[in-house]
Parts: sequence; structure tokens; C-alpha cells
Amino acid sequence: MTRKLEKVRSARNLLPPGEQDPRSARSREALRRAFLGLLETKPLEQITIQEITSAAELGYVTFFRHHATKESLLNEIAADQIRFLVKLTLAVLDRSNVLRTASLALCSYVDEHRALWTTLLTGGAAAVIREEYIRLSSEVAETRTPPDSWLSSEIAGILVVSATIELLSWWLRQKVPQSIEQIAEIHERIIISPVMNAKKRSSKS
Repeated sequence: MTRKLEKVRSARNLLPPGEQDPRSARSREALRRAFLGLLETKPLEQITIQEITSAAELGYVTFFRHHATKESLLNEIAADQIRFLVKLTLAVLDRSNVLRTASLALCSYVDEHRALWTTLLTGGAAAVIREEYIRLSSEVAETRTPPDSWLSSEIAGILVVSATIELLSWWLRQKVPQSIEQIAEIHERIIISPVMNAKKRSSKS
């Protein structure tokens, strides 16, 4: 097992919330870890369900007790990653209220899990990531938006999420990527700050 793979596998709890049955939880975790391991070695379209269950040391039919397709498994992982990322950046904002710090936290996390995020953004889960990111960002924005803001939370969320995904996708495609600090600066100055400043303006101004 490579260090890179070990980092992806052990970086966070892979189990989805609400998993009650211990045996089912172990099987689900094994499938997710096996899938992530395979994604380290080959693209999504080349991975078969048989390979996933073999790597997880589970029976073939066990996969379908948890997921209809390998794409649904990828989508579940993508949604979990977005929930974790939103929680991470909000925690930073709540502590410091510094946008650059939040951007640094986001970029650092994606860089630490670069192999996984490259797969998520280029392997068929980008649409799920965008949808989940917009949904969660809009929910958060509703609780943080001044009542007289002229920019709706929905539009703000769409602008920030779309631009963030495009920036991260570009960053992950580069053979010689820019540093975390450089991408965080772009994210904060070009994407986050303009939208946040716009939401603070009164509709009467």
C-alpha cells in the first residue's frame, strides 16, 4: 500500500452518517475504501464492480445492497466530501472571520487529497459536487445574509460554487500546479471577497 493511498484512505471517516448496523457499516466502509484504492490506479470507466468487491473481500451481490452502480458510490463520496469541506471552511470563518484563512483551509484540504479530488472533478462526479455545494452554501448563506442585502443567497451561492469548482478543476489539471497560497489568494480575492462585499451592500445604497 503506497503512502499516497494510505493518506486518502485514512484522512477521514469514510462511513456516511446514520449507519446503524455494524456489519452493514463494515461492508459499506470496505466498499468505499476499495473503490478509493482502485481510483488511485485507474480511471472510473475502467473499474468494474467485480474489482471493487474483490478488493473489499466481499461477495459480488453485497455491492448492490448498498449501491445501484459504481457511479452512485462515487456520488455518495462526492457529497460527503462537500459536506466536510463546507463544515471545515465554516469552522475557520467562525473562529477568525478572515476570508483568506477559509480559502487556505479549503485549498489545503483539496491539495492533501489531490488524487481523490482529481477523480471527483474529472471522473463524473463534478455535477454532484456542484449541486451539493450550491445546496449547502445556500443554506448557510441564508443564516448569514443581512436582511437588506440586494444579492440573493441563491445567486451568491451559484456564483461562488461555480467559480470555486472551475478554479479547483484548473488547478488539479496543471502539471506544475501553483502553490496552495497562490490559489487561496485567487479564491479569496477574485471569488469570495467580491461576492461577500456585494451581499453587505444595502439594496437602498
